[in-house]
Amino acid sequence: MSITKESELEGMKKISEVVATTLKMMRAYAKAGMSTKELDNYGGTILKSYGAKSAPYETYKFPGYTCISINQEAAHGIPSEKKILKEGDLINIDVSAELNGFWSDNGGSFVLGKDIHNHQPLVDASKEILKKAIQNIKGGVLISEIGFLIESEAKKSGYKVIKNLAGHGVGRSLHEKPENILNYRVKTNRERFKKNTTVAIETFISTHSTIAVGLRDGWTLVGNKGGFVTQHEHTILITDNAPVILTAANEIWN
Repeated sequence: MSITKESELEGMKKISEVVATTLKMMRAYAKAGMSTKELDNYGGTILKSYGAKSAPYETYKFPGYTCISINQEAAHGIPSEKKILKEGDLINIDVSAELNGFWSDNGGSFVLGKDIHNHQPLVDASKEILKKAIQNIKGGVLISEIGFLIESEAKKSGYKVIKNLAGHGVGRSLHEKPENILNYRVKTNRERFKKNTTVAIETFISTHSTIAVGLRDGWTLVGNKGGFVTQHEHTILITDNAPVILTAANEIWN
């Protein structure tokens, strides 16, 4: 979305704070023994309290308020009463919503309780790579160069990237141009980030896989070669200098 007036920026700030706060509160609420459906219902209650609507449900009729992916699930996990959280699980929560015609998106992976399966290094790498990527984004920067940075940093840490999941423009709808802010470099892509636009930047860092493939439920994605995937995501406003992180209230970097 291109921000052309103060009211648009205020609208993006408001919905971004809503999705960020929801993500933060859901992360704190998650406990071993809880179903992902209970966690999702909690998130849905928070969104409703702000008058916001779930973006995946509004856009795609997704069967949940939020996407909650566990362990080998890479993205778009369906909340279920049958999925019970356990100590040491790798959990990803992705929260996006609409309020007053504005849309924002954010997400984060974390380890539930004690890191008994050694997932924390992957989580930390994903967070730090997102931070480095965002720090290097400003108007005029090639989108492909940020993809190169993300993949290069992943390799340095001993990991891979998922190549068919990407960040995207966001604002007046959930997915806008630029539609593919990829986690690797496509040299033929000469598109540049534009000042005063809002985009969702997200990392998909993987232990083994490079492609996300769909399960029979029609939603859940897993890695093509197994292993684990972490995702961290912020909605930002691009400027001539450091971006404004609109979803900073989610505290995924804390």
